[in-house]
Amino acid sequence: MRFTDNRNITRWVIIAASFFIVISILWNTYSFFNIFKEDERKKVDLLVQSYQMINDTGGNFDVELPFRIVSNNTTIPVIMTNSRDSIVDFKNLPNAVETDPVRKQSYLQELKQAGSFVVLRIGQKDNPKLYYGSSLLLNNLKYYPITLVIIVILFATIVFIFYRASRMATQNRLWAGMAKETAHQIGTPLSSLLGWIEIMKADNVDETTVEEIEKDVHRLQIIAERFSKVGSEPVLQELDIVAETEKSFEYLRSRASRQVEFFFMSPNHPVPVMLNPELHSWTIENLVKNAIDAMKGKGRLDLIISENETFIKIKVSDTGKGIPKSQFRKIFEPGFTTKKRGWGLGLSLTKRIVEEYHKGKIKVLSSEVGRGTTMQASYKKQVKQ
Repeated sequence: MRFTDNRNITRWVIIAASFFIVISILWNTYSFFNIFKEDERKKVDLLVQSYQMINDTGGNFDVELPFRIVSNNTTIPVIMTNSRDSIVDFKNLPNAVETDPVRKQSYLQELKQAGSFVVLRIGQKDNPKLYYGSSLLLNNLKYYPITLVIIVILFATIVFIFYRASRMATQNRLWAGMAKETAHQIGTPLSSLLGWIEIMKADNVDETTVEEIEKDVHRLQIIAERFSKVGSEPVLQELDIVAETEKSFEYLRSRASRQVEFFFMSPNHPVPVMLNPELHSWTIENLVKNAIDAMKGKGRLDLIISENETFIKIKVSDTGKGIPKSQFRKIFEPGFTTKKRGWGLGLSLTKRIVEEYHKGKIKVLSSEVGRGTTMQASYKKQVKQ
C-alpha cells in the first residue's frame, strides 16, 4: 500500500511541476510579447518623428539621419493617407496586399479599426495620417502561447493514451493468466468425470443417461479449451461453418427452456470458412444465450444462415425486449450490461472473436424496443482453387 501511495505522490509531483513549468513559459512568453510590442511602438514613434523632420525641415537642415531611419524600416508595415483618406504611400505590406488595390484598402480598414495611426503635421491644410501595423515577428509571437498550449494538450493526451494502454495490457495479461489457470483447474475434475463415465458404461447404466452426461462433459472440455486459448493466437482451420454452427445451436436448444421456440435454417451444402471451432462455438453460445435472456426464457429464437458469392451471414433473432438505437454500439463495450447480474463481457468477447480472430464483422442488424433484436455476424468464405 505504501509503495502505491509513493507512486501516486510522485505522479502528482511530476504533474504539478509540469504545470508550473508550462505556466512559467506562458508568462515569460507574454512578458516577451509585451517587451517586443513596446519596442515596436518606439520604432514607430521614431519612424513618425523621422517623417515629421523630413517634412518640417524644408531642406534647411541635414535630414540624413531621418532618411536612414525611414529607409531602414524593413519590418513595420505602414500606409500613409492624405487628408482625403487616399493612399499616397506604403511600405512593408504583405506581397499579396501590395499588388491588389482591393486588398490594400481592406488592410487599411483593419489598421483604422485597430486605431494605430499618427497624424503628420505638414503645413496648415494637408495633415496626412500614418497608419502602422505589427511586424511579422510580433504577429507570429502572439500565436506562440496558443501553439504551446496545444502542444502541451497533445502531449498530455499521448501520455494518457499510453498510460491507459499500458494499464489495459496489464489487465489483459492478468485476465489471460486467470483464464489459463481456470482451464488448468477444470482439467482435473474432468479427467475424473471421464473415468466415472467409463465405469458407468461398464456397469451397463442406461445408455441415454450416459450419452447425455458425455455431451455435458464434452461441453466442459470445450469450455476449458476456450479458457486455455485466452491470450494466445488461435489456430484457424478450414471448416464447414454450417455444421459447426448447427452443432452448437442444437446443444443449446436441447438444454434451453421448453418455452422458447427454436428455428434453424441454413444452406443445404457445406460452406468452408477459416474457423477456430472452440471460439466459433463460443460466439454462437453468446448470441443464443443473450437472445434467450432478452426474452426472459420465453419466445421465439431464429438462427438463419445465408450466403452470397463472397460472404456467409449468421443472423440470430429473438422476440425479446429489444435494444434502443443509441445502444447499438455500446453493447459491444466491455462492462456494458443491462442485466442485474453479469460482467458485461459476453458481446465484447464475441466481437473480438469474430472481428480480430476471424476477420469478420458483427453488428446489431435491427432492433425494436419491445419487439426483438436481430444480431448478424458475417464471415468471408473460402474461395475454391
